[in-house]
Amino acid sequence: MWRGDMEVKLGGLELEQVEDSARWNEAVAGLPCAHVLQSYEWGEFKSRHGWQPCRLLFVRDGQSVAAASVLLRRLPRGPWGVMYVPKGPAVDYSDVELMTAVLGELERLAGERRAIFVKIDPDIPADRTDVRLLLEARGWWASEEQIQFRNTLLIDLRHPEEALLAGMKSKWRYNVRLAARKGVEVQLGGLDDLPSFYEMYTSTSARDDFVIRPFSYYADAWGTFVRQGLAQLFLARYETETLGGLIVFHFGDKAWYMYGASTDSRRNLMSNHLLQWEAMRWAKAQGCSFYDMWGAPEVLDEKDPMWGVYRFKEGFGGQFTSYLGAYDCPVSRRLYGLYTVLMPRLLDLMRWRHRRRQSDGALRESPGYG
Repeated sequence: MWRGDMEVKLGGLELEQVEDSARWNEAVAGLPCAHVLQSYEWGEFKSRHGWQPCRLLFVRDGQSVAAASVLLRRLPRGPWGVMYVPKGPAVDYSDVELMTAVLGELERLAGERRAIFVKIDPDIPADRTDVRLLLEARGWWASEEQIQFRNTLLIDLRHPEEALLAGMKSKWRYNVRLAARKGVEVQLGGLDDLPSFYEMYTSTSARDDFVIRPFSYYADAWGTFVRQGLAQLFLARYETETLGGLIVFHFGDKAWYMYGASTDSRRNLMSNHLLQWEAMRWAKAQGCSFYDMWGAPEVLDEKDPMWGVYRFKEGFGGQFTSYLGAYDCPVSRRLYGLYTVLMPRLLDLMRWRHRRRQSDGALRESPGYG
């Protein structure tokens, strides 16, 4: 705990540090821009992997009006650290007075805790010039280091299932029905299925050339949210064979397709199409209004490495959505300049080492915020 049992007056606001998981999640889930990475469980999970969480709740007239789950990570040497509010803060960004108070508290906290900078990356549409101008006026800089995806595809689940199917491209709709007709079954997985899902995830990372972490990390992440009822594993099976799987997180009125894996076996059965459809149906049944496909290219260009993934997601009727992206508020401009120069080089080195190890069958992931 950073400042003990904290309750501070900020004008007409009360600022509280919340340590009760139920109270925190209930408050955050009802706020604008609520995100699963602002949940209590995400902060607890990250606390076991080098981060210190601090959960700030802003209350006005007895009502929760804003929240920020802040993560602090100390650098290996010296008193400095970096501070991150993953996919937050949760606040009405059209309320300038409230947003100013929230940003001011984050700036003050970063200085108090000797953070080189504090980073935010809320799901705010990229065309919100008013938010961009307010951030820049307070000394926040558009960051070159995007921790989460800036762009994504969103599916509006508030329509009937027939309309959701009709919104897909005809080939995708055909493939969903083909998989079911050919005997592919999508089943709900549990904690015992996570090791086998990770094996598929490992194979997928090697095939598609992306970096993953050791199983212990994912066992903690996936297991934490599955146990709390905030994530669900789906597995596509044909006869006795598992062909693929995915994990969907949900919080507030949104679900996120964050992890997917598949084998090279029986790809003609189109099991991945049926997986996505059943995950969408499940999210809708949970009361979610939106299904976030979690990730799209920075620029819609066929040369982009994510183009194939984007085209697959788009086929389900997803609406391309571009967000404002990450913004940093430097506390020490000199150290911030050094950090932004050196960290990309370190990450490039770690990715190179990963590819070398991957060729020998060993997978590692470079350090970061994830």
